Amino acid sequence: MAILKVTRGLWGSSHPGPTVVVTALTAALAVSAGLGVERILLLALAVFLGQLSVGISNDAFDAERDRAVGRSDKPIARGDLSVRAAWAGAISCLTLALLLSAPLGLGLLGAHLVFLAASWAYNAGLKATVFSLAPFLLAFGLFPSFSTLASPASAFAAPWAWFAGAALGAAIHLTNVLPDLDDDARTGITGLPHRLGARPSAGLAAAAVLAGGVAVTAGSAGWQLDQVPVISWVFLLLVSAVALLALGLAARARSGRVLFRLVMLAALLLAAQLVVAGGSLAG
Repeated sequence: MAILKVTRGLWGSSHPGPTVVVTALTAALAVSAGLGVERILLLALAVFLGQLSVGISNDAFDAERDRAVGRSDKPIARGDLSVRAAWAGAISCLTLALLLSAPLGLGLLGAHLVFLAASWAYNAGLKATVFSLAPFLLAFGLFPSFSTLASPASAFAAPWAWFAGAALGAAIHLTNVLPDLDDDARTGITGLPHRLGARPSAGLAAAAVLAGGVAVTAGSAGWQLDQVPVISWVFLLLVSAVALLALGLAARARSGRVLFRLVMLAALLLAAQLVVAGGSLAG
């Protein structure tokens, strides 16, 4: 029973939603890039374990803050998981993630190491500084290269994919913290979104997604607009419509759940657009 309780606590502390989404996006990009089944499964498992380490370490770092604001949704804060067990789980997952990355090549191992180092640095304290966006730009800028570095040819993704990944990371960071702004302020977390405010952060996130969508559409076609396939134009239209609607709401001083959900929807559409263009990631 004790082991089951710890396992449930670790899973609850891992931020399951983002963990599953990032893992699924990794697998989808790998399939789109034409990787073999074994490489896809190994890459997805490595990324899954890496994301577990990021989520669990985040809750371990934030244990005292979460207790202070009464976060009953956090296993550590409500006493279901000890901080010691959380650190043991986070470090174990981190180690396994890197060990599983190694067979896919030194390029992928290095990229995954940088991705995880940036994520852990954010958890460790960068989240409370004006540089809170930097880890997301670096980590998600590298993210599209996971599938190309894990291939036998092992190459970084094209520059447009780096830009689109960074735009996606910016949107995720600027939007994801919005529901927690008040709790964060009470415990001294003042990252870039906190300094900008809710509406400017949401507006900047929507603009980033829009720029990312343009980069994917034009870049994946070699910057020759007459070569852009219809499906790419459809995705750009969807991304643009949602992002522009979010920008309009932000400009009109509208905030709240609708704005938050619109920006997250635009980010998900950009992620799907990246998957559709996966065959062109290597340039």
